Amino acid sequence: MFSLKRLLIGRPLKSTELGEQKLNKTKALAILSSDALSSVAYGPEQILLVLITVSAAAFWYSIPIAIGVLVLLLALILSYRQIIFAYPHGGGAYVVSKENLGLYPGLIAGGSLLVDYILTVAVSVSAGTDAITSAFPSLHEHTVALPLHL
Repeated sequence: MFSLKRLLIGRPLKSTELGEQKLNKTKALAILSSDALSSVAYGPEQILLVLITVSAAAFWYSIPIAIGVLVLLLALILSYRQIIFAYPHGGGAYVVSKENLGLYPGLIAGGSLLVDYILTVAVSVSAGTDAITSAFPSLHEHTVALPLHL
C-alpha cells in the first residue's frame, strides 16, 4: 500500500545511504540560512517603518535598538559556540533541550523551530509580495491573491 507520507517524503533511507545526504558547508549555509537572512533583511525595515510613523525624530531610537540587536546577536553566537563544543557531532534545539531540561522542553524547542520555519516562509512571501506591488502599483488590489500564484 502506498501512503501519502511516502508520496510526499519518499522512502526511508538506509543507514548506508545517510552519508550521501550530508551537506557540505557551502550548501548547508545556502539552504539553512534563510531564517537568519529574513531576520536581517526584514527586521530593520519593519523597525524603521514603525519609527517613521511616530516621527522623523524617532529615527534616533534606531541606534539603541541596533545596539540591543547586536547584544542579542552576540549572546546567540556565544550560545551556539557552547553548543558546538558540547555536541560536536550535532545537537539541534530538540536534542540539547531534551538532554539538559527534559522531554517537554525538548518538544517545545522542536515545535518552536517548526513554527519558526513556517513563519520564515510566510514573512518572505509577504515581503516578496510587498516588493512586487510596490514595483507594480496596478497589482496592489491583488495583494492577497498574488502570493498564491508565486
